[in-house]
Amino acid sequence: MMATCLRVPMVSSIPTSSSSSSSSSSLQPQQSLRRRCCSLSVNATSKSKIPIPPFNPNDPFLSKLASVAATSPETLLNRPLNSDTPPYLDVFDSPNLMATPAQVERSVSYNEHRPRRPPPDLPSLLLHGRIIYIGMPLVPAVTELIVAELMYLQWMDPKEPIFIYINSTGTTRDDGETVGMETEGFAIYDAMMQLQNEIHTVAVGAAIGQACLLLSAGSPGKRFMMPHAKAMIQQPRIPSSGLMPASDVLIRAKEVIVNRDTLIKLLAKHTGNSEETVANVMKRPYYMDATKAKEFGVIDRILWRGQEKIMSDVSAPEDWDKGAGIKIVDGF
Repeated sequence: MMATCLRVPMVSSIPTSSSSSSSSSSLQPQQSLRRRCCSLSVNATSKSKIPIPPFNPNDPFLSKLASVAATSPETLLNRPLNSDTPPYLDVFDSPNLMATPAQVERSVSYNEHRPRRPPPDLPSLLLHGRIIYIGMPLVPAVTELIVAELMYLQWMDPKEPIFIYINSTGTTRDDGETVGMETEGFAIYDAMMQLQNEIHTVAVGAAIGQACLLLSAGSPGKRFMMPHAKAMIQQPRIPSSGLMPASDVLIRAKEVIVNRDTLIKLLAKHTGNSEETVANVMKRPYYMDATKAKEFGVIDRILWRGQEKIMSDVSAPEDWDKGAGIKIVDGF
C-alpha cells in the first residue's frame, strides 16, 4: 500500500505565505492528493489475494471460507455489524445450525472414524450371528418375535445351526404370578420341532417351566448349561379367574390339567425319563443346578470352559479311601 501511495506524483514545492488566503489555497492540492492515495490503496487491497494459512481440506466450513477469501475478499473485509448472525456463517446459502447425527459432516482431523449412520439394534446383530436370546417371560410379544426369528433363520440357511440362549421364567414371573398362557411355550416348541436346522440351546441364568422344556428340546448332544444356571420344572398354574362364574373356572382348571399332561409327556420324551418319574418330581417345584439337570437329562453338557475334564479326572471317594489304606467294614 505504501508503494502505491509513493507512486503518486507529489508537488515539488508548496509556497508558504503568512496570509490566510494563500495558506488555504496551498492546502487544497495536499488534501486532494491524500484522497487519491487512500482510494488507490483500498483498490489495491480489494484486488490482491489474502494469504491463506494451511487448513484441513475435508472441513466443509473452512473450505467454503477459504474459497470466499480467494474469490471475493471484500466479503470478509467489509463485515456488517450484526450481532444476531454468528461470524462468517452467512457466507453459506442456507446455514443449518442443527442436523441429525446421520447428516453431520464432521472434520476428518478429529472424528474420521465415527459412523455416518446410527448402528443397528442389538437383537439384529445377534440375529445376524444366528443367535436368538430369550431373556423375558413367555408373553405373546416374545413368542411372536422368537417364532419369526426361527422362521427367518431357516429361510436364510436351512443347514446352518441356530443358537438359542435362554434366561426366562417361562409363562410366570419370578414371584409365581402367571403372565402368559402355556400355549406360548408350546408355540415356540412346535416351531423348533418343524425346523430342519440343528438347534443349540444354552441356559444362562434360569430356565423355569416352559423355558426348561425349550432347553431340553434342543438337538441331541447340543443342549448346554452354564455352571451356575438353574433349571426348574413345575405344574402349570391357573390364570387369574377374576369374576368368572364357577363353570368357567372349572373349564380353565380342566385345560390346565391337559397342559400339565402335555408338558409331562414332552419332558419325558426329551429327558429320557418315564412319565411317572416326571409327574412325581413336578408335584412340587423341582429345582436343578447344572449337575442335577445333566443327571435328569435336561442337558447334555455343562459349559465349564475346561473344568469339565478336570472334574472327570477326580477319583471317586472309594478310590481315595483305598489309596489311604482305609478298609470299609459293613458299610462303615
